[in-house]
Amino acid sequence: MRLCVLAAAVLAVWAVAAGADEPGLLLTVGEVSDRGAVVWIRGGSLSPVSITYSRAGGGEERQAQVALSLAADRTGKATLSGLLPGTKYRYKATQGGASAEGEFVTAPAPDSDTAVRFAWSGDLGSRGNCRRVADGYPIFRAMARVPVDFFLFVGDTIYGDHVCDGPEFVPGSGFVAKTLPQYHAKHRYNRADAAVQDYFRRTSVFAIWDDHEVVNDFSGSVEPRMPTGRQAFLDYFPIVPPREEPGRLYRRFRWGRFLEVFILDTRQYRSANSDPDGPGKTMLGRAQRRWLVEGVSRSAALWKVVVTSVSLSVPTGRKVRDSWSNANILGFPEEAGTGFATERDAILRDLRGRRVKNLVFLAADVHHAELIRHHPTTEWSFHEFIAGPLSASLGRPRPLDDALNPRSLWALGGVLNFGEIAVDATSLTVRIIDADGQVRHTHAVGASP
Repeated sequence: MRLCVLAAAVLAVWAVAAGADEPGLLLTVGEVSDRGAVVWIRGGSLSPVSITYSRAGGGEERQAQVALSLAADRTGKATLSGLLPGTKYRYKATQGGASAEGEFVTAPAPDSDTAVRFAWSGDLGSRGNCRRVADGYPIFRAMARVPVDFFLFVGDTIYGDHVCDGPEFVPGSGFVAKTLPQYHAKHRYNRADAAVQDYFRRTSVFAIWDDHEVVNDFSGSVEPRMPTGRQAFLDYFPIVPPREEPGRLYRRFRWGRFLEVFILDTRQYRSANSDPDGPGKTMLGRAQRRWLVEGVSRSAALWKVVVTSVSLSVPTGRKVRDSWSNANILGFPEEAGTGFATERDAILRDLRGRRVKNLVFLAADVHHAELIRHHPTTEWSFHEFIAGPLSASLGRPRPLDDALNPRSLWALGGVLNFGEIAVDATSLTVRIIDADGQVRHTHAVGASP
């Protein structure tokens, strides 16, 4: 009897420590195309969740069922197919007496001359920056006031390796995740925030991981916890990898005639960060690198946007490099560097050789915002835009990698922020917006014919 009481007490303590308060139905829609979408749900029990959905303006109501898995922390996904392009849909999830509603917009048809607007940022819930009792993650309320077609969540969607506790924070993140239930608890903690849930119910989400979904600066080829962190990430986002590659996270999607997005996985295939840079060192792996170069160079979209969780030009890492760059703190490339610049430069050389125009890389990770134009050769240039953090320690701009011949168009540190991009037939306009909703900078780039 005493053992039972003790076991119950231990479970109760773990429930508090792991943030096991029951937040009700949690919803997220993602992987939206012109004909379909994936709805993700975490339920209050293991009973199936019923989904009803229809066009926002009225029309036939359809239904779907989402089976939940105990191993996946009572989460599940369902694919909604047969949708109409460029259309707003509303949906309702019901489980027993609980219900929750949301909406999303499908992509325009690939040949549609429809303007697109989207947001991006990353880095949510680091040590000393997790959910506050007073206001949670307030930046998402500012984001909700900026209507967009979708949101790119560019890495560090949790800080699994940070302990975040104190009376000012909502309990539930005061531990370092090492097991699958602990990683689940970290994801559940962030997803259950009221402002996050409100935003995710009205805006579709395309997510990718960076390092803190597992452990700081990890390299998937040598990190034993990588598969566990990857599984928790897959369990908590509406991502459906191909059946033949169940762990694959890199993917692409089209949004009308003006935009195609290529989302990279810069973690699970990378060589050890400590390896010296050279032709044999890779961040993407052979298959993903080939997929990127072929996909971008053959894309018929006006703008090609590549999402990389780590920067091309901002050096990161302490003893060894963690981003693509080999540069030191002054921006000068080091001959014996441990970055991934050899692979980066080879990719850029291939894209330049194939005459790719209107190319933009989006990143987060460095905890400051910056708009950069790279001009590695006299006849070819591209842009790199950085946003974040959403709620994490604040960083500052630093010298950029001189090997790319960069020009910083604008930079800002010391504030929480997100980026917004609007694309039409003639230009791409980027805005950086802070947690109060104030536009800090706007920059337009004309499209090359």
